[in-house]
Formats: sequence, structure tokens, C-alpha cells
Amino acid sequence: MTDARPEGDAAAGKGRGASRRGFLFGGAAAGAGVAAGLALSRTPALAAPASPDSTGLNGSRAVNFYGAHQAGVETPVASYVTFLALDLHPEVDADGLRRLMRLWSDDAARLMAGTPALADTEPQLAEDPAGLTFTFGFGPGALDRVDDSRRPSWLKPLPAFDIDALEDQWTGGDLVVVVSADDQVPMAHATRMILKDGRGFASLRWRQDGFRRAYGSQPGGTTMRNLFGQVDGTSNPQRGTPDFADVVWAAGDDWMTGGTSLVLRRIDLAMETWDEVGTQGRENAVGRTVATGAPLTGTAETDEPDFDAQGPNGFPVISDVSHVRRAHHDFTGARIFRRGYNYDLTPLPGASESVVSNTGLLFASYQADVDAQFVPIQRALADADLLNVWTTPIGSAVFAIPPGCDEGGYVGQGLLE
Repeated sequence: MTDARPEGDAAAGKGRGASRRGFLFGGAAAGAGVAAGLALSRTPALAAPASPDSTGLNGSRAVNFYGAHQAGVETPVASYVTFLALDLHPEVDADGLRRLMRLWSDDAARLMAGTPALADTEPQLAEDPAGLTFTFGFGPGALDRVDDSRRPSWLKPLPAFDIDALEDQWTGGDLVVVVSADDQVPMAHATRMILKDGRGFASLRWRQDGFRRAYGSQPGGTTMRNLFGQVDGTSNPQRGTPDFADVVWAAGDDWMTGGTSLVLRRIDLAMETWDEVGTQGRENAVGRTVATGAPLTGTAETDEPDFDAQGPNGFPVISDVSHVRRAHHDFTGARIFRRGYNYDLTPLPGASESVVSNTGLLFASYQADVDAQFVPIQRALADADLLNVWTTPIGSAVFAIPPGCDEGGYVGQGLLE
């Protein structure tokens, strides 16, 4: 069965010295820092309205591996994700990378179709893929093994931002594999197959797992909520439109044409101090109502915010340092497409007894050009965003996502041959 999952996409840093009193009363408190992982910039084309799911069982749904673009970007967002970053072994050259990508592409095509990979020791686990997708990408180190002159100018670590507290365990990588599905069983099996078949070429650098609402628990097209309880990703460009293509897919005549870029940011959420903030304070920080996600100047989630509107006290209804204002495309001049996921783990060793979880957001941003699109949004949020009081980026990585491939081909073929 082809990819028929109903629409289901959605998405949304840590300023030092911001005034809590000013925040609570909607004043112009400024935060120095950034969390582009929660960006809520508005775009002209919005996702289709939510609709009930009447498709029934989802397990047999299969996504085609082959095509002009890799799966897992424009594909409807699945319930679970695993991001894998790997470092190539020192001896692996361009020919070794070519062999790895041939092997991985064959594995992915089979597993996404619901059939076992070659030499699959648990073939029964490949059945019922539940919308399984793979997305492969190259980090800066991979281009060093091939031809550095063909590296896109934006394929490098992001600039340093004041509120970043990056940890090596969540940062960088020569390769990325994004595995996603609506069922964790085929996804876990697929992840293990990829790692087993790749271990002669690369070693695992980090793994990050995320989740959204389970398939069928809400109508397709319902905007996700992050674990702050906020709608996250209202203004994504609508998949399948020319607007989406302009924002996401690289153009030109080189090996990246039809591909995109991935920026993955791991954002720690300070849940304990967020719990102390009332509804009004939360709405002032975001610039949207908690209940519906509507901008503070509107009534529906997809209403365009009115940043000129003033309240009875003469202050803007939507603060100039609210998240929605700082991330808006009219302010930044830039747009992105995000696929956000939550994570919720055991508290870190040494955490206070008041800390009951290690909670955050995996913010995956796709765009044609990182420097022209992602960085301006990140910088605007770094300069002043009230949400930065409660959010800290602790991981960051940038990857080039090559275009898709034809049957019999493999991902990255335009670069490697």
C-alpha cells in the first residue's frame, strides 16, 4: 500500500537576565539566547485542516523508498523517530562510502516495503512497516573523504550562540540516518539492521529517540504539542505545494539538486521552572493562547498575528520579544520546515530531588540553505526571545540530505560517482 497516512504535521531559547516580573505582565523583557528548535515563524501556505482517520489499521502502510526526494521529509510525520549519527572509520575512503550507501539503500528499500533485508536474522520483524522511512545524510566529515570542493558552503557547524550549552554526546557526526515509523517494533528492527550492516564502515556517535502523539489518537492534521503544552509547528509550509518546494528542496545542477539540509537541535526544557508560570505568562512568552494556539490577536490557530495591535495600556498585545514575533518571517526574512519530536527520560545523575524528568525537544529543521534560512531565525531568537528563559540547546548538528534515487540506484550516487 502506498503512503496514505492522513495529514499530521506540526511544530514550534535561554535568555540570561530576563525579568520574571516583566515577563509575567507582558513587558518588553529581553532574553539573550536562542532555541530555534521552538521556532514558530509564519508562512503563507499552512497545513490542511485536521480530519478524522478512517483508514483503519496502519501497520501494512508502506512508503516507497525510490523517488526524486528521499522519504522522511515531505512524508507525513510519523509517531516515533530515531536519529543516528555515525563517524566513519579512519580507513574508509570515497569507495568505502559508496559501498556503504549502496548497502544501506538496499536495506532501506526492502524494509520500507515490509520485506526483510538481505541476511535478515529476524525477518518476521520486517512485516507491517507502519509507514517506516529512512533518510540518509552526510556531515562535513563525509565530504572530506570524497571531495571537499563539492561541499555546500553551509555544510559546517552552526555559528556559536550565547545560550548554547552544547554537549559532545549530542553534537556533530559524519553521517546521519533518520528512522521513523508509527510502530516502534519495525523501527527498532530497522535501526538494528542499519547499524549492523554499517559497523564495518562507521561507528555510532550518538542516538536520539523522540515521540509525538500515537497514530490515531488525534485527527490527522492536528498540530503537535511539545511537553511545555504548547502547539508546536502551526506555520509550516504545506507539504506538496510549490511553497514547500521553494523552502525545502535545493535547486541547481549539482549533486544536491532535489536534496535538502537538516539541522538537528536538541533542546532541554526546564520543566520545573516552567511549571511555576501561569497561563498568562506562558501566553505572553509564546505570543499564542495555550488552549487553541491562536495568536493573542486572533481566534483560530492559523490566524495571522497582528504585531501592530496594542492593548489598553498602550503596549503591543503580542510582545516584541515573544517567540512568535521573533521567529516570524517578516522579522527574520527567512522560513524553514520543521519536524519536531519530544523526548522524556530519566533525570540526569546528580539532579535535584525536585527534578522528575530529563525532558526536551528534538527539533529537526529542513531548508534548502542553512545559512540563508535557519541561521537568521536562530540569530533573531538568540538576541531576544522570552522562551529562552526555559530552554537550552544542548545538541547541534548539520547534514546535507542528498536527493532520492531511482530503483537500482542508491542515495548519494550523484556525489559518489
